[in-house]
Amino acid sequence: MSKVDCKNIWKIYPGNVIGVKELTFTCNDREFLAILGPSERNIALAFESYALYYRMNVYENIAFPLKARGMKKSEVEKNVNEISEALNLAPILKKKPAELAGGHQQRVSLARALVRKPKLTLLDEPLSHMDQRIRAEIRAQIRRIHEEFGNTTIYVTHDQAEAISLCDRILIIYNAEKQQIGTVDEIYNRPINKFVAYFVGQPGMNFIQGKVESANKASIQTTEGKIEFVFTGEVDKKYIGSDVTVGVRPQQIKASPNKEKNSTAPGTVKIVEFQGDSEVLSIEFSDAAKTETRVVIPAGGHRFKRGDTCWLEFDPKFTHLFNNEENAIIKR
Repeated sequence: MSKVDCKNIWKIYPGNVIGVKELTFTCNDREFLAILGPSERNIALAFESYALYYRMNVYENIAFPLKARGMKKSEVEKNVNEISEALNLAPILKKKPAELAGGHQQRVSLARALVRKPKLTLLDEPLSHMDQRIRAEIRAQIRRIHEEFGNTTIYVTHDQAEAISLCDRILIIYNAEKQQIGTVDEIYNRPINKFVAYFVGQPGMNFIQGKVESANKASIQTTEGKIEFVFTGEVDKKYIGSDVTVGVRPQQIKASPNKEKNSTAPGTVKIVEFQGDSEVLSIEFSDAAKTETRVVIPAGGHRFKRGDTCWLEFDPKFTHLFNNEENAIIKR
């Protein structure tokens, strides 16, 4: 059993720069936990050698921890070949680290860490120097290896695509502090604050200034007048009449060329970005601030063009409200 309990962890860099502040979390046995956050300004950490032995070739580097354990030669060869195939290293096993690009060196370092089939794996941005073309392949292999070994994995990354595709749960860190920990569904659909809401998801969540009208209704002031809309759940009565930030993800807004029963308010299409199976609309919303709102719609439907009027509808289940402290206030 490999369970990790971290309590009140601090990390302070020279110059009194706080990297981690009072961090407490648990990574359960056999869980894949991703630690995700933006890069901290003025802090950079670069491994030039990935702790590889430059006098040894790739095969010998990967085999080293197995040989150090006294494993039989046949078992060493079997394990090295398995991990090399999984991480696409078979063609370069005879090369020395100095002959390899940074992405290949990083893969060799990863292979050497995983070849021992550890019960606990700590991975710090193991794919950062790899080509985008192969990162998805290696991610899939890391997850497969995690499941086959039945180990516990803590994976640190700044890439939310990696975190979302790999993990069982995500721990979000910002300004050195824990913001939220939960499943992808919890982080994406029930963000605890405005930062998490915007940081996770591409494009980021839209934010529009509004007001609480009742326990389950809010409003936005637009050129069409005050537009009221309902949301699933309710807020504390103390917020009624308060100014709030309304948050809605681009993927959870319905866009129509005509006003429909549940339409919230109109906007003007400014940009249309074709994404293959979808289109991203940048819309000047008709609120007082003319907020830019982004909407993701499936390709193949109505083709919007610059200058078109677009009526928007917010899904009540996925409409969020944030108070002046930027905390989510809807109880669901």
